[in-house]
Amino acid sequence: MTDAANLTRKTITVGAGTLAREIAIIHRAARKKTSGPAFVWLGGYRSDMTGTKAVELDALAGELGLASIRFDYSGHGASGGAFRDGTISRWLEEAIAVLDDIRPKRVILVGSSMGGWITLRLVQELKKRKRAAKVDGIVLIAPAPDFTAELIEPKLTEVERQSLSERGYFEEHSEYSTEPNIYTRDLIEDGRKNSVMTGIIETGCPVHILQGMKDPDVPYAHALKLVEFVPADDVVLTLIRDGDHRLSRPQDIEKLRSAVSALILND
Repeated sequence: MTDAANLTRKTITVGAGTLAREIAIIHRAARKKTSGPAFVWLGGYRSDMTGTKAVELDALAGELGLASIRFDYSGHGASGGAFRDGTISRWLEEAIAVLDDIRPKRVILVGSSMGGWITLRLVQELKKRKRAAKVDGIVLIAPAPDFTAELIEPKLTEVERQSLSERGYFEEHSEYSTEPNIYTRDLIEDGRKNSVMTGIIETGCPVHILQGMKDPDVPYAHALKLVEFVPADDVVLTLIRDGDHRLSRPQDIEKLRSAVSALILND
């Protein structure tokens, strides 16, 4: 059962004054008498909640009668705000606001690429709260925590460094869009404040990482490094030999569904 009857589309306002932006949400309510965690989708850089993996995750929730929550960060998809204003802190604030609005009791967090970073930061922030959703499990798809410091800054050219200094941003060709990727000085500086790969990441729940070995954007060595910071008895790493960054092929989606379903079974 994957009907649209249980879907609600809404927007919430995050921030005040000049920082206010409208965040678009798609919420699938759980079927009555169905207990279990809500699936929460945290998308990647320049991705939105209508992408293949996000839709497939919502479909799985519908089949199981569980709730699902999708939203677009500011500057992405159907949400307001300027993309160039985006930082990890800003997008994290929006993720927290979405959970505060819908108030699920239990969640399984599914983060893709940059969404993996925001997922790990979200877990850290939820742990600081007395009343917060319980995180039953985490699935990370080609996770890119600390990507600004780990993957971007070491490869900056002199031209890009000069652009950051003089214009506050630099542009990079995108394999997935006709528009270039834009990386701002604010994003990079804020990224340092949100680093997670600096010590043990206490998730308090099982973690399953799906990583393509032919990923041109986030090398699988980055996933191997991430594993060093997650308690070994709580993490599973699945390397997909011919997998790319998107991991949106039917066989990849099946691995995603299996990983999420296994976290429910282990609940």
